[in-house]
Amino acid sequence: MATSLFQTIARSAKAVVPIKAWTRFVPQIETAALDQLHNLSTMPFVHSHVAVMPDVHHGKGSTIGTVFPTTNAIIPAAVGVDIGCGMCAVRTSVTANDLPQSLKKLRTAIESKVPVGMAGFTTSSVPKANVAAWDATLKTDFERLCSMHPSLEKTNNMLHLGTLGTGNHFIEMCLDNTLAQNVWIMLHSGSRGVGNKIGTHFIDIAKKDMRKTHMLQALPDADLAYLQEGTQHFEDYVFAVGWAQRFAFLNRQLMMSQVVGAIRETGDLPRDFTTDSFAVNCHHNYVQKEHHFGQDVYLTRKGAVRAGLGDLGIIPGSMGEKSYIVRGLGNKDSFESCSHGAGRLMSRTAAKKQFTLADHIERTKGVECRKDEAVIDETPGCYKDIDAVMKSQEDLVEVLYTLKQVLCVKG
Repeated sequence: MATSLFQTIARSAKAVVPIKAWTRFVPQIETAALDQLHNLSTMPFVHSHVAVMPDVHHGKGSTIGTVFPTTNAIIPAAVGVDIGCGMCAVRTSVTANDLPQSLKKLRTAIESKVPVGMAGFTTSSVPKANVAAWDATLKTDFERLCSMHPSLEKTNNMLHLGTLGTGNHFIEMCLDNTLAQNVWIMLHSGSRGVGNKIGTHFIDIAKKDMRKTHMLQALPDADLAYLQEGTQHFEDYVFAVGWAQRFAFLNRQLMMSQVVGAIRETGDLPRDFTTDSFAVNCHHNYVQKEHHFGQDVYLTRKGAVRAGLGDLGIIPGSMGEKSYIVRGLGNKDSFESCSHGAGRLMSRTAAKKQFTLADHIERTKGVECRKDEAVIDETPGCYKDIDAVMKSQEDLVEVLYTLKQVLCVKG
């Protein structure tokens, strides 16, 4: 394993645990994110330390690109509202030589098959496979969840299964760095509308519960409101967040199947192409029970991927840049985690002010994707240099494949 690359951030006066950051080769952590990290390090139930990934940037509840274990409590806003958001990738038998000169037909086919943006399926358009999967794996527990929290029933749930979402969610076709240049299909999505509702619902509950006991005002940030183990709301949240994470995992599986079907139907690729057993489906916004530094804990990965020894993961760059299929090295100090991407350099508002449509077209040259002003806030210049991000975490993962996007569908 490479020499440990983390640096310890100077502790604030009220900190109860240190902060270890894998940010040696990326830009300095911005002040707003640093303030959040210091606030998090003061929480009495954080165990051992806070681990900061190289794609760290300011977020709601805690910084994106942060991993921390807690005992007897969970911070819902730190888990976030896109519960279970993550990546899925499969390698195909298609190679670069099989691709047509123009990929526009393939992109159009994907966009027509998979609802993107705020859209979901309708009751008449939802695929039968999605309904069957919902009934078999999610329906019963969702009904139980709604019986405990009725407001969750009026959400986009089953009809959002197998759909992409908005913002930085995407579907891509990529070429790997092997001699054959195999085509990979990769996508990024989470628990959609129902996950958002579950997240916001329990964030509000945590704040209300702490307000009743006059503890909310004592927090350095109201978004650090937490649910305490042993309370009914804590148990309800653990059940709800587990369900949302299962929804997100299945969402990506079903969407991948729809994308493969859409590509096959175009006739632009060999109709008998296959997807092989090399497939990855991993969360990067979630909480689960794990054991670290001698303690059973609830580990929150907010914008981070599990990278236990041998674990497969996906670290995407921005549209038009490289992405990586990686294998975890099991680094204990990072709580066996790595970054979930490149990480934003600036807000969406700042990006729209700084970059022009001409900039976006130049940076996405060679990629079949949208080239309009609505996606300028996702242009590659908004994100950190993915090479610097990877260099900063060489002790966390090893790269198995380097992928280069040739087609991108944005939410």
